[in-house]
Order: sequence, then structure tokens, then C-alpha cells
Amino acid sequence: MTNRSSAGHHRSRRPAGLLLAAVLAAGPALAGCGSTASDTPTVRVTASSVRPTADPARSAAVAAGTSAFGVDLLHALSAPPDGAGRNLVLSPSGLATVLAMLLPGARGATADELGKALHSGLDARQYALVTGALVRPVPATDKLTLRQTDDLWTQQGLTVDPAYLDTLATAFDAGVHPVDFAKDPAGSRRLVNTAVEKATEGRIKDLFGERQITSDTRLVLTDALYLKAKWATAFTPAKTSDRPFHTLDGSAPAVATMARTGTLRYAEGSGGIVGEPWQAVELPYAEGGLAMDLIVPAQGGFTAFTKGLDQPQLDRILGALEERSVDLTLPRFHFDTSSDLTSALRALGVRAAFDAPDFSGLAKEQLGLSTVVQKATVEVTEDGTVAAAGSGAGVGVMAAPAAPEAVELHVDRPFLFLVRDTADGRPLFLGQVTDPQAG
Repeated sequence: MTNRSSAGHHRSRRPAGLLLAAVLAAGPALAGCGSTASDTPTVRVTASSVRPTADPARSAAVAAGTSAFGVDLLHALSAPPDGAGRNLVLSPSGLATVLAMLLPGARGATADELGKALHSGLDARQYALVTGALVRPVPATDKLTLRQTDDLWTQQGLTVDPAYLDTLATAFDAGVHPVDFAKDPAGSRRLVNTAVEKATEGRIKDLFGERQITSDTRLVLTDALYLKAKWATAFTPAKTSDRPFHTLDGSAPAVATMARTGTLRYAEGSGGIVGEPWQAVELPYAEGGLAMDLIVPAQGGFTAFTKGLDQPQLDRILGALEERSVDLTLPRFHFDTSSDLTSALRALGVRAAFDAPDFSGLAKEQLGLSTVVQKATVEVTEDGTVAAAGSGAGVGVMAAPAAPEAVELHVDRPFLFLVRDTADGRPLFLGQVTDPQAG
């Protein structure tokens, strides 16, 4: 397990470890069919070189591409009939990292479609290296925990291309967990799920369902992202009260709503950006250069606003933020989202990876992308935010397919939220709230 914790997001090079031959020679003792991740040994793959320092322009481009990928996913997952009007939280960064780990093994149309969906113009290895370098070191404190954990799980005896493993070792410091999907898919699935649950402090359970890891699975990639951050200025609990929240169906239930007035980065606009009036505000966290941005369309305009939102428009909204005195109310909210992302990725043009795959840069065996999943959770209270996400991709053998006057922003209607690294704009979490009381 590779843990890019807030205590040091850089992946320090370990001493020379076990090489690929150890993976190939792994016998029944490495089956890893127990109930905890610690039962599965991690085979270290020594990188041929130290990951180079990412070029700032490339880092900015990858961060912007990840944000655009997130907006695309938001549209795909919120599309009617199933997604319309529901609460939603996802991790663009988590899924982009999983696909960055998969991309160096792809060739031809499979690689082209994945790169296009990720809004990347880099070659696969460069994209992996930049993605792996994006999480910058943030010292862990009692006000901030930010941890990202990446893992590679392979079928015992699978001959994985050494160049592919070298890229993962260099970019992500990823070791290999040899398991026996073929003989014990249920035990292997428990190991994968337990590792993600542990990395997210128990917030993400059962990332992969029973039918998503099978005896045909040959390789699984996972990313676990955990954030616990306190606001720079907390809301006062005594000011929280029940206020109406106007949902998309026209009802207005009373929900627990926090309130504060103070100087915050704020913007508003209409027409020129997405054609609908909107307000936006940024709530900084106490440490780490992180913030939550709230984008609140005018009453009755949420559906049209979100449908018209794209990455350049999002950039212009966030770029318009400037300090103002703001009278803010915000409902507390806490919900989870579980998504099978196969349909969403197909909608974004990723088809060859499922239907006519070429992962010849990964292994000689004919393999295809069988499942892509994500579970995410977010909780916002007076004190701050706790959010977590688990993302996974399964690869298997081919089968069937004054101060100025305070402006007023009362968040009493559906809104979007974004948790991002303000240094490079990388979105850690993105979602929408249409009913704060819904689970």
C-alpha cells in the first residue's frame, strides 16, 4: 500500500526491494485470502529512476484537465433519468489517479480515448508522473488530515510488463499486492475493500461489490482519498437554526442551517458566463491551502445552470472571487454517493477499453477494463469538512462486453460545491446538494 499522507505527500524512494521476479514466483503463501490487508504482502518494485520534478506548466495543465474531467463526470452522473435532482459527491482527483495508473498499459484507441476523457495532451508516462507529483506535502495537524493511498493488486503468476510496473513505481511508489482472484475472488475482494476502508478511516466500505471482482479479474487499481479539515473560521453552533431549503420539487423543508458574517472571497454574475444568475463564495480551511467553493444559482435556475457549466466557465467563476463582507447561511449536510462509472465513462467516449481493449503495455494476456467504481462521502458541519472517496478499476480477461455593505448569500436552494487545492486548482471533491436532509 502506498500512503501519500499529509505528513509527506512526496513518495520517498525506498531501498532496493523485491523485483518483478518475486511477483511471478509468488506461490500459495502469497494468496492473500485472509480478511485484512495486512495478510497480503506488498512486493516492492524498484523504480529505475527518481521521479523528475514536474514542470509547473504541465502540472497546471493536468490539474485543469482533472477539473474538466470532473465537470464532465458531474454532467454524466446527474443526467436524467437516474441522476436528475439527486445529491451527488465525487472525487475527480481520485478517479483521474486510477486512470493515470491504468493509462501506461493502454495502447492505440484504448489509450487515445482515455487520454481524451482526461483532457490530457501528455503521453501516458508523463501524465502518470505529473499526476503522481501533484499532491504536495502538507504537514498533518489537529486541523488538517489529507491522505491519498494508491494500490495495485495483481493475479498471482500474471506476467506484468516490467516497464509498466516501473512507471507505477516511479510515479506513485506503488508496490504490488499478489492475490488469487481466479481461485478466491471473494477473499481477494475483501482484501481490496478492507485496504480502502482502512485508508479512509472507515468512511468508504465495500468499494467493489460481489459481481465487480470475479474469477476473471486479473488486476485491480485503487485510490483512496481522505480529508478532515477545519474551517479557518468556524461557524458558531448557537447560530445554527432550522431554515427553509427550497428543493427542486418546489417543497421547502426546514433544515439545520449554519450562519456567519465575515470577510470571504465572493463573486456574482449572470448572463455572460452560463446564462443564469449565480453567486459564489469560498470558505478557506485552516491549513494546507485548501478551500470549499459554493456556487449557488438563482432560485429556479439550478438545472439550466449546471447543464451549461463547463470548465472554462468554472474557471471564470472562481477567477472572479474577491474579498467582500458576506452574510452567509449554509445548511449542514452529510451524504454518500456510490457510482458504477462504466456508463459515465462510455458517455465521455471511453469505449475501446471495454469493447475492443488494447492493454498490451500491461501484460501479454488479452485483458480489458471490466469495471470502474467510486464511492464518496462528504460531511459539512460548523467545525469543518470530512470527506472521503474510494476509486477503483478492475481489469480482467475478455468476456462478453466596510467595510462595504455585506452582500447576502443565503444558501436556501440547490447548489454546487467544490473542494480544491487553491495552489494548483486540483479538485479533490465536487458535488451538488439538492436536498440537505437526503442521505
